[in-house]
Amino acid sequence: MSKNSPKVTGIGGIFFRSKDPGKARAWYGENLGLEINDYGSTFASRDAVRPDQINYLQWSPFEERTSYFHPSEKEFMINYLVRNIEGLVEKLRANGANVLDEIETFEYGKFVHILDPEGNKIELWEPVESGSSVNPVNG
Repeated sequence: MSKNSPKVTGIGGIFFRSKDPGKARAWYGENLGLEINDYGSTFASRDAVRPDQINYLQWSPFEERTSYFHPSEKEFMINYLVRNIEGLVEKLRANGANVLDEIETFEYGKFVHILDPEGNKIELWEPVESGSSVNPVNG
C-alpha cells in the first residue's frame, strides 16, 4: 500500500445524542476530569508513525434532536481521520457505498459523510497537514 493510499488512519471524534449536553459536559468534567470546552472535550495525542504530528479526538454530546446525525436515527456518530479523502470517496462510490454529500473544505480540513450498511452515519475528516487545534463540531 502506498504512502498516500486512501484509508482511515484513526478516530477524530465521538459524537452522541444527549437530553442535556451542557449537563453531560459538566458531569464528565466534574466526575471524570475531562477538560471541557464549548463542544465537549478535546484529546490530543502524538501520531506513532509521525511523532511530530498531533492528532485530535473531539468528544461531544449533541442535542437529542440534532439534525446533524440525519439521515441516521442512531444515538451516536463516529468521526474517522482519513488520508486522501478524494481517493477514499472515489473508492467508496465505486464500491456502491452511500456517500451522503460532497467533500467540504474548511481551515481545519476536509469532510464528507457516508452511511454504513447498518445505517450509521460516519463523518470522514482529513485534517490539514500540519495538524490543527481547531476541532470540527457542528451543532
